[in-house]
Amino acid sequence: MTAQHGTPEEKEDGRRARGERRRAAIIDAALRVVERDGVAGVTHRAVAAEAGIPASSAVYYFATIDDLLVAALTEAADAYVRRVREATEDGASLDTLAEAIIGGGSPEQRGRCLAEYELTLLAVRRPSLRAQARRWMDLVAEVAGRHTDDPVAVRTAVAAADGLCLEALLDDRDVEPGEARAVLAHALRLD
Repeated sequence: MTAQHGTPEEKEDGRRARGERRRAAIIDAALRVVERDGVAGVTHRAVAAEAGIPASSAVYYFATIDDLLVAALTEAADAYVRRVREATEDGASLDTLAEAIIGGGSPEQRGRCLAEYELTLLAVRRPSLRAQARRWMDLVAEVAGRHTDDPVAVRTAVAAADGLCLEALLDDRDVEPGEARAVLAHALRLD
């Protein structure tokens, strides 16, 4: 007779943890597919292949492609929010905000930024994505609002941040932190 290890609650927690890891792996795989193939490349089968799991697992965790895309955009937005919040948690300078917004421009970040833009543009047609797509703009507005009480300047800073990111993607180049800082300072009327 073999002894059973762990209580039913502990076994359930282990299954739940494995399920959460599997779900996270599927979301990460979906983001890699968007980075590589665009939103049009996201299918349960493509994401499952990227994650190295059976297609049925992707369907089990995300019944529809919209569910999967919302989860992917949520993960991307969460990562961006964490990065900007960490960089600005001490009432950081405009230099720190500029660096957090452009994210250093590494190839990994460029691919993720491209995926975020594709998912954000998809939100125009899919309302289920809109709340997540707005999160980064709301955060930039919040942080910009720490530097001015002018709502037009805040909106200008949000548009400038968006433009800097898009310009970097279109030109396939890094935006230097000093360049981003100058644009944001001008937008916020701090220069």
